[in-house]
Amino acid sequence: MDEPSPRGGGCAGEPPRIRRLEESVVNRIAAGEVIQRPSSAVKELIENSLDAGASSVSVAVKDGGLKLIQVSDDGHGIRFEDLAILCERHTTSKLSAYEDLQTIKSMGFRGEALASMTYVGHVTVTTITEGQLHGYRVSYRDGVMENEPKPCAAVKGTQVMVENLFYNMVSRKKTLQNSNDDYPKIVDFISRFAVHHINVTFSCRKHGANRADVHSASTSSRLDAIRSVYGASVVRDLIEIKVSDEDAADSIFKMDGYISNANYVAKKITMILFINDRLVDCTALKRAIEFVYSATLPQASKPFIYMSIHLPSEHVDVNIHPTKKEVSLLNQERIIETIRNAIEEKLMNSNTTRIFQTQALNLSGIAQANPQKDKVSEASMGSGTKSQKIPVSQMVRTDPRNPSGRLHTYWHGQSSNLEKKFDLVSVRSRRNQKDAGDLSSRHELLVEIDSSFHPGLLDIVKNCTYVGLADEAFALIQHNTRLYLVNVVNISKELMYQQALCRFGNFNAIQLSEPAPLQELLVMALKDDELMSDEKDDEKLEIAEVNTEILKENAEMINEYFSIHIDQDGKLTRLPVVLDQYTPDMDRLPEFVLALGNDVTWDDEKECFRTVAAAVGNFYALHPPILPNPSGNGIHLYKKNRDSTADEHAENDLISDENDVDQELLAEAEAAWAQREWTIQHVLFPSMRLFLKPPKSMATDGTFVQVASLEKLYKIFERC
Repeated sequence: MDEPSPRGGGCAGEPPRIRRLEESVVNRIAAGEVIQRPSSAVKELIENSLDAGASSVSVAVKDGGLKLIQVSDDGHGIRFEDLAILCERHTTSKLSAYEDLQTIKSMGFRGEALASMTYVGHVTVTTITEGQLHGYRVSYRDGVMENEPKPCAAVKGTQVMVENLFYNMVSRKKTLQNSNDDYPKIVDFISRFAVHHINVTFSCRKHGANRADVHSASTSSRLDAIRSVYGASVVRDLIEIKVSDEDAADSIFKMDGYISNANYVAKKITMILFINDRLVDCTALKRAIEFVYSATLPQASKPFIYMSIHLPSEHVDVNIHPTKKEVSLLNQERIIETIRNAIEEKLMNSNTTRIFQTQALNLSGIAQANPQKDKVSEASMGSGTKSQKIPVSQMVRTDPRNPSGRLHTYWHGQSSNLEKKFDLVSVRSRRNQKDAGDLSSRHELLVEIDSSFHPGLLDIVKNCTYVGLADEAFALIQHNTRLYLVNVVNISKELMYQQALCRFGNFNAIQLSEPAPLQELLVMALKDDELMSDEKDDEKLEIAEVNTEILKENAEMINEYFSIHIDQDGKLTRLPVVLDQYTPDMDRLPEFVLALGNDVTWDDEKECFRTVAAAVGNFYALHPPILPNPSGNGIHLYKKNRDSTADEHAENDLISDENDVDQELLAEAEAAWAQREWTIQHVLFPSMRLFLKPPKSMATDGTFVQVASLEKLYKIFERC
């Protein structure tokens, strides 16, 4: 067979030959359209479970669905004689003729979902039907059974397990591995199904986790379902809406649902839309609703919408999208207009009262009382009026020039090393004018910190005395009659995480002296990452480009809330001041940028704030410097032309000849380690006493270790 001429070369008059693709290629291309990502597979499997009449659907996911997706239901199961063709393309029990599409009521009908999964993953099905003594388990690959069905023990219904998704689609798997975890999308899908199908119990958890991230019990109330999935704060601001248009000459449709009132505040719209019990998207309807709310809500706030629309089957075309994500409606513009008018009227009638959230005063920075001021105040009051002196513990600093209660009251002077480090960046005062204090997700994270701290450790933290550093990782502190070893890295990481949430949207900023290109930082981080050591440079560059685009897309949000500024050219220009008078180790900047691009969950607001704050906490934590500690025997590491074969005695000898040591590198290392020790004593521990709320996990994970007790020492001396 002749090879086709390359485009632009060879014989221009000869068109390339048309060939018939092999069936395996056709099937894999089709599978890539239907199963676009792990959440697509979960959605298809849940719809199959609902079509099977299930009253309970359980989902387990590992590594965002790439390693494992397991969906179990208690539906009617699959016949034994149908297992042979279960995963062949276009095999379905939903319709037999094309005309059946006009009255289709099930969510699946093409017979492509399971088949597509077998072409991009390893599928195992376990099922049992009513009346059978045992179930059957069978594995599928490329649309066919790998072996005959094997009898096995099974509970009522079907369990579908998809492993190693996209194992044969390297580029897609690599893109998903280095983008956001798909697990939040899966949770979002299941949450939407749980709100609509209130007679079905849904649960979703990560594989191996004891607690489910979504758990909704069967209920008769839609509001109860929304409350169990999205929380009571959402239900509090919902109003019911019903619309019907029963003009038989034109169209017949009914809509019922719940919409948020003017008091609801959120940064991202939540729109749950079901048309004839099918979860779909409708961009035109979404835009129309957002336009109505734009006249009622503040500019940055978005509504919560749940709608269930019922239309005659013949008015809905379900066969326009491979994943059934969209449908086409007859008289769509008229339906949208009717719904828009109904929402507008409902909001106008419910907008008679507004509730505005207030933020409690932060008393963590306590102003010191000035006795002279108190005397002047009392003297200025009339003699007939008895002044009520405000307790010192309730005074709030209102003058930004007053250092009382601020961290730099503990700052007894800057070392030359610190001044040298500040030459790298210039600190610029910045206050975000947008009020972020009313965000429910951030409030929930703060409540988690307040509800999970350890009272005993909090007392130690508040009342301890710093003794000194024990080694590179631990510091010694004294509390009452006990001596403790404290892991400096762990407590600084937790402190920075909590401060990132407390200063949320209200950071000062560190202006970088020179903008840092994100892509170059990411490539540096990937080269240092042990897990990526086997990847080629081209692949690392591709991953860096993907993460750069992710950060540029979310640049506005992280700048608004965390003062991490990324310009349009993809360069990092500003970082937040998490603790006053403290600058992070800039050598760890590439690792921080990689964590932002790779570890942050951008699709879920609460998890996004949590993971960004965690990345900030890890970057700002007081890790040991990259240069090894030169104190003691470590000085041999800075010898010029150090012989790796030298014996241990030679390494331990004191170096008397200064010419044998790299003095510049040694001075840099000594400065870095001295700076770290100074920061631990004068910045970390004073800040820890003021702000840290140690979680209960620190009592058992080795962060705090008791090494001596005065009472026990007395007992030892008494024996002597």
